[in-house]
Amino acid sequence: MSKEINRLHPISAIITSAKALKSLIFPLVVIIFSNGFHISFNFHSDNFWRTTFLFGIWGVGALLALVSGIVKWRTFVYWFEDGELRVKYGLFVKKKRYIPFDRIQSLNYNEGIFHRLLGLVKVQVETAGSKDRKPEVELTAIRKAAADVIEQEMRRAKNQVTEPMNDEQSEIEEVLVPTIYHMSIRDLFILAITSGGIGVVLSGIAAIVSQFSDIIPYEEIFNELAVFAKFGALLVALAVIVSLIVAWFVSFVITLINYYEYTVRIEDEKLIITKGLIEKKRITLPLNRIQAIRIVENPVRQLFGFATVVVESAGGNGGEGNDKKITLFPLIQTQECLETLEQLFPDINWRPEFINSPKRARPFFYRIDFVWLIPIIGACSYFFYPYGLLSLLFIPLTIVIGIWQHKTAGYMIDGKQLTMKYRVFSRITLFMEKKRIQSIGTTQTYFQKRKNVMTVKATVMSGMTGITGNVPSLEQQDAETILSWYEH
Repeated sequence: MSKEINRLHPISAIITSAKALKSLIFPLVVIIFSNGFHISFNFHSDNFWRTTFLFGIWGVGALLALVSGIVKWRTFVYWFEDGELRVKYGLFVKKKRYIPFDRIQSLNYNEGIFHRLLGLVKVQVETAGSKDRKPEVELTAIRKAAADVIEQEMRRAKNQVTEPMNDEQSEIEEVLVPTIYHMSIRDLFILAITSGGIGVVLSGIAAIVSQFSDIIPYEEIFNELAVFAKFGALLVALAVIVSLIVAWFVSFVITLINYYEYTVRIEDEKLIITKGLIEKKRITLPLNRIQAIRIVENPVRQLFGFATVVVESAGGNGGEGNDKKITLFPLIQTQECLETLEQLFPDINWRPEFINSPKRARPFFYRIDFVWLIPIIGACSYFFYPYGLLSLLFIPLTIVIGIWQHKTAGYMIDGKQLTMKYRVFSRITLFMEKKRIQSIGTTQTYFQKRKNVMTVKATVMSGMTGITGNVPSLEQQDAETILSWYEH
């Protein structure tokens, strides 16, 4: 093993500082809002000392962020010794971390704007013991050739490579890695159009607004909206529709950027996922870390025969949205999806025959909704008469959705495999191996007991809390069969 000391690229100082400064943007906005936009550095102004004090504190924080980036770059070194990746950093408190190559589960690559301009890459080193959703080690910016050396040393330690490879050989091998999935431009547009990201955009806006709840003049805004509403329900509805269209367009663009050139390859019992337009990412997922697989079909995609495949992974930081779920196939034809999964995981039955919820359990899928729905309908009908009477349409809509959910609910046991199917709106088929299941439990209300039905939940490890499959109101005998299967 080489004992040559390696350092990060100088641009890592800028990247680290920029990340720290990014976290200071929100406090700066709070300072500006809390001053009511009355910012003055005039010595004779009433707001001079307050403005100077607040901006002084923020300036000190910004200066420390810049210094910390430079310090980390100057002190961070890594090298290879005795079959380990060794890292040392810190100015006053020296920190060392030794990671045996044979314990490294994956190397994830990210290429941001600065990285791509300079031919660099950010490397995240993950082991089975990676905690708190963070990689074991993160190399902020190194040359791609240096990243290839780390991977080469890791393979050599695992006896996967016996001879060192030069750069040309490494590039050739990367090209020859078999591709099992590549998203076309057509599918990318379909994914963006049918994306549920509009909810994420709206919730993000709501989260931002909630941070300024103390200084937003809600009363004035409410009065303005009341005056606006007098012009007619049509204008109000039009404003809502325009807002939703804007939110949908934002989610459309975000989806295009995140999933551009989405490709899945398989190499050495690992799935390698690459994606991204502005920031190019490479996620490595060992097959033995996959705990469960979900096939998700929202109503629109299900109508046209498309599905999304999500894998639940134990440990690591390759997940999206800071959890451990990884989208394997963002959009794929259902038939093609099953054929591809059969090749990847031949031991799993991908075409199960489900035992469904009994007919007498149907009311349990919509009855509970009336507990909160009827008071809302009554209030809308009373306060917004006659338009509030339209809320009565929620009753047949709720019943239809409940019947839809009842027809979906089912399970299958096949040897060491449990498959659960259920829906809220999207149909979810969850495939789990017995050895991966952390727990199985049942719940039964008084009314369910009278009908001899039970709700079954199964949990697998994924992230901090795991992922739970939930099939409501199965035949009580079927629920007990699932428990007995898991106990033995």
